[in-house]
Amino acid sequence: MAKTTNNTIADSNLGELKAPGRSKGLIDVVLHYRYLLNLIVKKEMKARYRGSFLGRIWTYIKPLTQFLIYFFFFGVVFGMKARSDVGGNFAVFQFSGLCAINLFVEVWRNATTSIRANAALVQKIYLPRELFPLSAWRVAFSHFIPQVIILLSACLFTGWHPTIKNIIAILFGITIISIFALGLGLIFAGINVFFQDAENFVDLFGMVATWATPVLYHWSLLKQFLGPLINVYFAWPLTAACELMHYGFLQYPYFDNQNIVIPHIWRYGLIALLFSIIVCILGQIIFRKLEGKFAQEL
Repeated sequence: MAKTTNNTIADSNLGELKAPGRSKGLIDVVLHYRYLLNLIVKKEMKARYRGSFLGRIWTYIKPLTQFLIYFFFFGVVFGMKARSDVGGNFAVFQFSGLCAINLFVEVWRNATTSIRANAALVQKIYLPRELFPLSAWRVAFSHFIPQVIILLSACLFTGWHPTIKNIIAILFGITIISIFALGLGLIFAGINVFFQDAENFVDLFGMVATWATPVLYHWSLLKQFLGPLINVYFAWPLTAACELMHYGFLQYPYFDNQNIVIPHIWRYGLIALLFSIIVCILGQIIFRKLEGKFAQEL
């Protein structure tokens, strides 16, 4: 009798029992697994720069080199640096959009490979599997920050004086990109465990994304080709996010009355945000349906 009573007391001290190997998804990771998330991010950053003399300085050297290349060849050689349809500052126009695309591609690519890259952990111990795609976003964002610092330096050098609308547009664009890329990353991280073709598809789309989005050209160039579908193109998350970045970092008199960015940019931004949230929710659902077989497939 005493033994039974002791067992009952011990069981009551355990609290509510939960089935092993399941979490509540991204929200659970953000609220209850931040410490583990930070550890995984630190591990990824150390692994990436292990054996490198310059280390994280490369996160500044690479985007700065990219900025100078595009500025020289497109801005100077092709004479686009002062065109009015790109706000009179082509370098800022192209690099602000390029920052958004770089963030999107890196989050999606890293998230897609995150489960396979951490196969040893997935097979041996239980961790919420969403930790790995989410850590991929964190790592990609740490590389995004130096790009923004370089972009801000160029903007301030050319006389940029941001308003509240500029700041909101930038944050809005980053939010759309982050949610959209993370949603796709969850979907493809799950698929990639079973079919590694997912990695090749992501790399292929990454090459197309820069040219399929108004980063190196003005959006009006596609109007004649897309016709009525131009409205769908405006609401596509990559287009809306890039144009919001353009709006945020380009500031000129009568900006709202010019066609530098797509018309009704805030409306299309909201549509893009809603679509990105749907993709992220769908990604979470698909990921949770597949994660039960991750360990045995790896």
